[in-house]
Amino acid sequence: MSAGELHAVTGAFGFTGRYIARRLLEAGRSVLTLTRRSPHPDPFGGRVAIAPLDFDPDRTAQALRGVSVFYNTYWVRFPYGGLTYESAVRNIGILLDACRQAGVRRILHISITNPSEDSPFAYFRGKAEVERLVRSSGLSYAILRPALIFGPEDILINNIAWFLRRFPVFVVPGDGRYPVQPVFVEDVADLAVRAGETEENLVLDAVGPETFAFADLVREIGAAIGCPVRLWRLPLPVAAAAVKFLGLIVRDIVLTREELEALTAGLLASRGAPTAATRLSEWLRRQAPSLGMRYVSELARHYRARGQ
Repeated sequence: MSAGELHAVTGAFGFTGRYIARRLLEAGRSVLTLTRRSPHPDPFGGRVAIAPLDFDPDRTAQALRGVSVFYNTYWVRFPYGGLTYESAVRNIGILLDACRQAGVRRILHISITNPSEDSPFAYFRGKAEVERLVRSSGLSYAILRPALIFGPEDILINNIAWFLRRFPVFVVPGDGRYPVQPVFVEDVADLAVRAGETEENLVLDAVGPETFAFADLVREIGAAIGCPVRLWRLPLPVAAAAVKFLGLIVRDIVLTREELEALTAGLLASRGAPTAATRLSEWLRRQAPSLGMRYVSELARHYRARGQ
């Protein structure tokens, strides 16, 4: 592939998309982002071109003219403010149609571990439906399936630390033994860019080298930040009610009932070998001084501002 080739990323001013865009710029690619966020300040200093992520078929196709590889990070974490999983699937279908019209060569789609159209969880069903759309698009494709992505701007790991710093107990649904396999956001970006620059169709789990029982993950975070951890194991319905109450305190949706159910079902871990090298345990020790010092609101970041 030639230096300066144009690649497009959804949400380059968000979390995962930002790291993918940065890797592309470092590789000498020109980068366009489709976004609903106006960055102030611009983390890329004007090096990333901007087009609206408004799901208008004609405008999107026009914006993607000349793009070689399209990296899709767009999704919704939970239904809110008129956004649903069904609308997210339709929106991604519009993006895929626009890619075909614009002559995009390859799609790199960020999915999730263990998607299934037979899943009892709407999030995982929706992810599987999108994967089917990508595979049937007629375009060259790569699908990455990360589990829990961590990094300096992540929400879940940071907010676990925030609660540990401020509350005497930490609520754990069930026995806390269900697995979680965190993956570093920079590793996800590396995997994405490498997969985007190949030709073969592939589906790959993006997972780190460490798998924790969730209770042990909480203890690992507590040890890194120097906070004693007292786990309060509750039946899932009671834990869900407790987490909802905490959401009222912080004016956010901390975790939904479905997210807790999917977590306890062990869906945030891979059945395959690790594909990324960064160890969460080592990263936590490096990040400890700033981890959990402020609460990061999902609603403020992605829904109230309609940012992506």
